[in-house]
Amino acid sequence: MLQALEPTADSGWLLIEQGYDPVREVSIESRFTVSNGLLGVRGARAISRGPTWVSWLQHLKWASWPRTFVAGLFDTPNIDPPVPALVPAPDWLRVRVHLDGEPVLQHMGEKLSHQRILDMRRGALLTQWRHRNPSGVVVKVSTYRAVSLADRRLGLQLVRVEVEDEAAHEVSLEARFGQMGGGLDADRLEQDLGVWRTEQSGKSLAIACSAALQLNGAELPGRAPSPFHWSWHWTSEAGLAASFQRMIAVVRADDPAGDPSREALNALDRAKRGGWRDVLAQHEAAWAERWQQSDLVVAGDDAATQALRFAVYHLNGAANPADEKVSIGARALTGDAYLGHVFWDTETYVLPFYIATWPEAARALLMYRYHMLPAARAKAARMGWRGAMYAWESADTGEETTPDHVLDPRGATIRVLCGIQEQHISADVAYAVWQYWEATGDDRFMLDAGAEILLETARFWASRAVLEANGKRHIREVIGPDEYHESIDDSAYTNVLARWTIRRGIDIATTLRERWKDRWEQLSGKLGCDDAELRGWADVADTLFINFDPKSGLFEQFTGFFELEEVDLAQYAGQTLPLDVVLGRERVQRSQIVKQADVVALLAMLPDECGAKARLANFQFYAKRCAHGSSLSKGMHALVAAQLGDVASALRYFRETAAIDLHGASDSVAGGVHIAALGGLWQAAVFGFAGVSLRCNALRINPHLPAGWQRLGFCVHWRGRLVRVDIDQAAKEVAVSLVKGDAMPLEVSGKSHLLRPAGTYRTGF
Repeated sequence: MLQALEPTADSGWLLIEQGYDPVREVSIESRFTVSNGLLGVRGARAISRGPTWVSWLQHLKWASWPRTFVAGLFDTPNIDPPVPALVPAPDWLRVRVHLDGEPVLQHMGEKLSHQRILDMRRGALLTQWRHRNPSGVVVKVSTYRAVSLADRRLGLQLVRVEVEDEAAHEVSLEARFGQMGGGLDADRLEQDLGVWRTEQSGKSLAIACSAALQLNGAELPGRAPSPFHWSWHWTSEAGLAASFQRMIAVVRADDPAGDPSREALNALDRAKRGGWRDVLAQHEAAWAERWQQSDLVVAGDDAATQALRFAVYHLNGAANPADEKVSIGARALTGDAYLGHVFWDTETYVLPFYIATWPEAARALLMYRYHMLPAARAKAARMGWRGAMYAWESADTGEETTPDHVLDPRGATIRVLCGIQEQHISADVAYAVWQYWEATGDDRFMLDAGAEILLETARFWASRAVLEANGKRHIREVIGPDEYHESIDDSAYTNVLARWTIRRGIDIATTLRERWKDRWEQLSGKLGCDDAELRGWADVADTLFINFDPKSGLFEQFTGFFELEEVDLAQYAGQTLPLDVVLGRERVQRSQIVKQADVVALLAMLPDECGAKARLANFQFYAKRCAHGSSLSKGMHALVAAQLGDVASALRYFRETAAIDLHGASDSVAGGVHIAALGGLWQAAVFGFAGVSLRCNALRINPHLPAGWQRLGFCVHWRGRLVRVDIDQAAKEVAVSLVKGDAMPLEVSGKSHLLRPAGTYRTGF
């Protein structure tokens, strides 16, 4: 067990927290989460923790508490407003050590050392703690925890206890599941098996568990006084170490009639036959494979390497390619914030990482949107439109889960319009479908699911745009990415992406007719989509009003934006509160203050909508008006600045994005890491500084590395190939190697090349 408890030797893979600060505990727990896309376990301490519990209904009252999240385990609590939320599973990690009858606790005695280590390479959380109790006896406790990336149902906990004293002492170790809060009712509780059911949705959760303790390699019999409760007692002596191991298997069932207990027991039985060492070895092998395809190394900037590895660690732990019925919420499986709901963040900020490094995960995330099409169609129909209008906040059914109101800090009711007006998500989903198809060439996905999403979102926008007396079609009463301004008309971001979506709907209809006629006949018959409707879509796209001034080269963010009050944001530099709080919502709504990347996001997503000169003009105009009131914002600014060649600004935005979770205030990170910001950080490095584009008929690379970055190395997938890219700043050379797959077209800084299997192409930039 000693080897398992030791961290990776290379400190570049480690995030280390020394000591214990209760004030910072909430943010540390988020950062140090271990996750595998099914299970997410916050980095709360397992040893020396009191029996405190904060109910899941009190999700906004941050405190230090354990959380194990199960993807897709949603229920709707009886609160106001009633919206679905992820229900925490039982706390399976609780351990208490007693020495001579007294508990070993942080506040009782002297803490000699305490550190937590997130071993990102191995996907594990380690703790090392030495404590002197009030009697002067020193106890050393080391722990390991992980949730398996090889078999996502499995969790593993290891604990080693040593008494550093020559004299004999009575020691006991008690392991149990923590007290349950609201949200789950017990259907069945046995010693090693529990089945719970959500109160409203009828989902069920089964956990099978095994626990054992050994003294110097020999198993020690223990007691099992109640379900999920074990205890052992021994007399310590010099050189004697106790090793505790606990394994769990967790299975979620969505069918109210389902019983997941058998699957959980079978999974645990298989794990027990191989033993915890085999579970650990397979888990580490799975992480090694993921890192081989997704690691980024920045020579000359250790801080950037750590930030990118931290981002990739959480991104790799957030996805589950085996489950098409779940997606990734705004805080993944690392905290309660946003209740596990899925936003546009997933498709716009997170999905590109998976497209480039893990296409199977990207496909599953898009299949989630396909399975939610019925709910999207129903929402469009309720609001009087056709096609599919996706929920702004989505959980497990695809129904709109955005609350219609919230209470401000003073208790006043604020109406929430996002669920009605923030409609650009229906274009964002279509954009993600097309981006995936271009980068992967996954025709099977397009035929089975993607084409239907594109056609139904195109149909929605064609019905949403209204022809007016000026001969133009307009989209009124919306909210763009800049949520400081509500009920606006003709959002540039929304309208341009709506037009783009309509045209992609026409394109896929044409492609289906030409390449897969039978599928087109089947799908057009199912949807009732005929030639007349497609001609109507083309007319809508051609007449949709776009707020673009060809003289200045500027998009007007929405109609009337240029007439709003200009505010010098430099006056508020260093302000930690959002500006709508500082200045008031009304003042901000009357101003040109932008919450987050809006037109700037449009520049990143559809760079060909305007020329290079206009892109620069728009970036310069909107960047100085952006208050960055969202964690999404600075990563997108870093991406666009890098593509425009403003590398110094891009690096500043990059570092500020990295700091959000690595060094951010405790209350900001308390509810979980900002997974979209982490995705934006990856995009800034790969699509920005490296200048990679996956959306062309060749893999394109056009680097703009910061001066301090001596080398940037990473891998990407492109249309069934795995490609290694190494950019050497000092030599001004790019080396591209085809690791796996057939010969492929490559373009580096405008130079074309045919990259052959196992070949490497080197060129200057």
